[in-house]
Amino acid sequence: MKRIWNSRNDMADNEQPTRIYPCPQCRKPSRWDDNPWRPFCSERCKLIDLGDWASERHAIPGEPTDPMDDFDNLS
Repeated sequence: MKRIWNSRNDMADNEQPTRIYPCPQCRKPSRWDDNPWRPFCSERCKLIDLGDWASERHAIPGEPTDPMDDFDNLS
């Protein structure tokens, strides 16, 4: 992930550099500091990503499991 930092010449002595990362959804540069939707650039990108997980366009790799197997271990 490429990080962009503000130049030290543009900052006061007590300020931290602003971290800027690409939004995982649209790849637009987005601020990390003071961003309520981080790592996304906006609420829109955050909701698009949530929709992708809900519709199973994103998935964590692994072997599928049978949900009923969890009940077998209860006894």
